Amino acid sequence: MWWLVAAVGLGIPLVMTAMPEFGMLAVGAVAGAITAALGGGAVAQVVVFALVSTALIVVVRPVAKRMRAERPELASGVDALKGRHAVVLERVDLHGGRVKIGGEVWSARALDTSGSFEPGSRVDVVEIDGATAVVM
Repeated sequence: MWWLVAAVGLGIPLVMTAMPEFGMLAVGAVAGAITAALGGGAVAQVVVFALVSTALIVVVRPVAKRMRAERPELASGVDALKGRHAVVLERVDLHGGRVKIGGEVWSARALDTSGSFEPGSRVDVVEIDGATAVVM
């Protein structure tokens, strides 16, 4: 019975802090409770708890950490526009112009101070400066 109380007690910080180690310890406590239910002595219960908890932390934690690190970062908002292609609607130069990026019309200016782009040209969005797309 005490092992189940410990498992619930370890589950609370897991939920509150999102630290998976607490969940692994809670699973170890459940394993200790199962050992007690099967008639294992106090020493066997503690050994099973320690072995299961340690095995989970040693094996699962590095795998979870690697999976979290390999996940591609999703860009949103104006960051998602960087690197996209745009079509020039009105002549774009250092002083301004208009482009269409993914169905939306944006004010734009050329990155190169001496460059300009005519309507119908395809350009790349380098950055977003306020509400203006800087293109090249």
